[in-house]
Amino acid sequence: MECFCLEKVIIENNDYKKLKEIKAFLEKQGLRLDSNVEYTVTLYEEDKIIATGSFEDRILKCIAVDDNYKGIGLSNEIVSELVNEEYRRGNNHFFIYTKPKNYRLFEDLGFYKVGEVPGKVILLENTPYGIKGFVENIKKKKVEGKTVSAVVVNCNPFTLGHKYLIEKASKESDVVHVFVVWEDKSVFPSEVRYRLVEEGLQHLDNIVLHKGEDYIISNATFPSYFIKKQDEVVKIHSLLDIELFAKYIVPALGINRRYVGEEPLCPVTNVYNSTMKEILPKHRVEVIEVPRMAIGSDVTSASRVRKLIKEHKLTEVKSLVPDTTYNFLCSKEAVPILSRI
Repeated sequence: MECFCLEKVIIENNDYKKLKEIKAFLEKQGLRLDSNVEYTVTLYEEDKIIATGSFEDRILKCIAVDDNYKGIGLSNEIVSELVNEEYRRGNNHFFIYTKPKNYRLFEDLGFYKVGEVPGKVILLENTPYGIKGFVENIKKKKVEGKTVSAVVVNCNPFTLGHKYLIEKASKESDVVHVFVVWEDKSVFPSEVRYRLVEEGLQHLDNIVLHKGEDYIISNATFPSYFIKKQDEVVKIHSLLDIELFAKYIVPALGINRRYVGEEPLCPVTNVYNSTMKEILPKHRVEVIEVPRMAIGSDVTSASRVRKLIKEHKLTEVKSLVPDTTYNFLCSKEAVPILSRI
């Protein structure tokens, strides 16, 4: 155990043999190999895996050490390798989602707690200024009012349904803070989604638009490799995301109301909405669930728009989106985006 042979495994190479070995090793540690990992480093003693870790984009994950080799600095070695590779790729700010029992381990490695669902998950980042900087930036856009509302949207792309929800919030509030989910897990890039929201809301004078950055967590980026019961994943993600919203965003902007769209068809959104209605009133935030706007027999949704685009029925999309969105969809800039749908 005095000398380790370090081997780096990059998942994109489709090295199925090593992938299978890593998967089996993680399962022994009570973890699963996340299917979206981009880079993995593994430590072997001879032919035996004794430690491994991975990352996807800026999220470190699937970090584990064999029970017989704990306490000799292997976690440090794994995390150092991952961090060095992140830096090499130009990423200076990254995160770890892990079990709360691992908090002290990662704290000693230079990570800081952002939020926690007790007994389930803890979110850490590699700087003490990340969340603080985000809060300071959004505070600059604070507007006083009796009813200060918030809406969180992905807008993949921006539809008349999104517009209807935000217009209702605007009509019933002194100010509405609109947060656009920021990670690029959607067909439409974050900058495009933000611009379509901005252009589609120009007629409203009490809207404040924000980039959600790293602190509005979507279901697409929340990892579940360390959660044993898969039916708990959506609930735990919801609890963590709402905890961050209530702990940081609500007091920073004086928010006392949040508007959400009703989702009769999506069980994930239903769980999120019910969790929001359970948690936010404890923070003096009223939750207003608005029935989805319907055109014809179907609710207006971004997924419906994408389906019509995929079927090459762009003219039918026109009745579901604002003119600003439709004009973009007809532009040359949209061609590479639409080709991916």
